[in-house]
Amino acid sequence: MFDLHINWRGPLSSCNYDCDYCPFAKQVSSRAELQQDAADLARFVAWCRDVNRHRRRLSILFTPWGEALIRSYYARALVELSNMDHVAAVAIQTNLSSQLDALAQAERGTLGLWTTFHPSETSVDAFVARCATLDALAIRYSVGVVGLREHFGLIEQLRARLRGDVYLWINAYKSAGPGYYQAGEHERLAAIDPLFATNAVRQPSLAASCAAGRESLFVRGDGRVSRCHFVDQSLGNLYVDALDAMLGDRPCPQSSCGCFIGYVQLDRLGLRSRFGDGLAARML
Repeated sequence: MFDLHINWRGPLSSCNYDCDYCPFAKQVSSRAELQQDAADLARFVAWCRDVNRHRRRLSILFTPWGEALIRSYYARALVELSNMDHVAAVAIQTNLSSQLDALAQAERGTLGLWTTFHPSETSVDAFVARCATLDALAIRYSVGVVGLREHFGLIEQLRARLRGDVYLWINAYKSAGPGYYQAGEHERLAAIDPLFATNAVRQPSLAASCAAGRESLFVRGDGRVSRCHFVDQSLGNLYVDALDAMLGDRPCPQSSCGCFIGYVQLDRLGLRSRFGDGLAARML
């Protein structure tokens, strides 16, 4: 089990997909942005490598604004991090459109992929074929999809086509408000994702005990540290300030939390122990 979980996001903000609900659809990064992103990632990998500095067993999730694994420097970073003895888990959020054999030298017990199926951009057949490539490479993964009502049938097809031990998680479509799902539809999705009910509502979090800031941090490309993606208050800089001084038990200041990478850290939900080292890749 890990001692410290880090969500990391660099300046990259581009994607090769065109999902209509995503602000980064078909955005293109400039050369300067990609160079900065690569430099920031290399600096973070170097920090992770220096176990004498942080003295932690790490869990790492890359949460890019868009699709990062199509960039070769991310694949190289995943391979390097996965082969570090003090890294318990490393994962990246990806649509699986990249060259997956670039991960062939990764340590299989450490690497995981947080994959997402986008029905407007690819077919069930094509996505399942990409998952089969991961299976052939013995790379572990979870699969996720946004629970749009028009995609229910495709989600059920996907569940039938995936290996039984692959967790298929569904992010509830909260943007439409609490009345989006009709009678029986929560149950339909919960039959696929046993944790759908937890995701389907915004979890009350004000003053709640939370591992964010205590055992989990959000780090930006320039090293700025905050407790999580959803609380902007700075705790310091990863490359300047002492890690121990930044970590501490801090009740949540937000009224509620509606995203997995946030609410998974709420102590009352018990999800950290349920996911274990699979937390980075959202693998049960």
